[in-house]
Amino acid sequence: MASSYSSLMPSAARGLLSSCRPALRPSPIAPILPSLQQVRTAAQARKMKGDKTAKRKKGPREFKQKDLKDMQQFALCDAMRYLRAFEVGREPTTAKYEVHVRLKTRRDGPVIRNMLRFPHSVQTESRICVVCPPGTRHEKEARAAGAVLVGEQEVFDAVKAGKIEFDRCLCHPDSLDALNKAGLGRILGPRGLMPSVKTGTVVEDIAVRVEMLRGGTVYRERDAVIRVPVGQLGFTPEQLRDNLRATLDQIKKDAAGLNDRITKEVYEVVLSSTNGPGFSLNGEFRSETSPESAALQGV
Repeated sequence: MASSYSSLMPSAARGLLSSCRPALRPSPIAPILPSLQQVRTAAQARKMKGDKTAKRKKGPREFKQKDLKDMQQFALCDAMRYLRAFEVGREPTTAKYEVHVRLKTRRDGPVIRNMLRFPHSVQTESRICVVCPPGTRHEKEARAAGAVLVGEQEVFDAVKAGKIEFDRCLCHPDSLDALNKAGLGRILGPRGLMPSVKTGTVVEDIAVRVEMLRGGTVYRERDAVIRVPVGQLGFTPEQLRDNLRATLDQIKKDAAGLNDRITKEVYEVVLSSTNGPGFSLNGEFRSETSPESAALQGV
């Protein structure tokens, strides 16, 4: 019947009708589709594998240090001469010399932290806060030792009000629970002032620890560098040399006391001041052009 109808139609209409009929043969594109899908799937798999490989890729295990052969280094007296020029007009008791000890160490290794006493006092950390039960002998001993802020609620209120006018914070074990409940970790933690057993700032002998902190300096390694104030601007070169030696000897002793599988060594020593740049030291005390020691001390 359909063929009889089509025979009655004009030739142009019959051609149009034939073009609209579905093809009897399968399209040659059909076999290609599964292969394209396989290629796409394989590409996605390679991309996912590449992403995982990129995530696993880590940076260098050791901190990158500059080659000292390409740097200009100075004797101690020469570095002091230039730094004093940057500190002209400043009080010799407020501006201080600072040493930056760069270490050759691994990124994932332990860090050095300790406290040292200088042969010549720098007086950098005299403001000590003590958290201890009020009305006890520990409070009296802490105040007698020179702590600037002592107690529990008094300390908590001052910290929450933003009045953090101390350089170190100690805590007696009897007040540790009260300190944790006060929630001061988010305030003191980022500043490195939160007492903890690990850092040795939760102690029984409060008075002894306060006296040690007032006469010494606490230091900590950060990103393979230890920064320590080592002298006042009015120090003589000999006094600064003695404090530098004590600092380096203590750091080397700390590094030797680590695990045998962990190696740390002093790579570079840089001397700077409160307002001055850093000068890499070559290990010499003075050079042929260094000024006399009398010209590098006092105001």
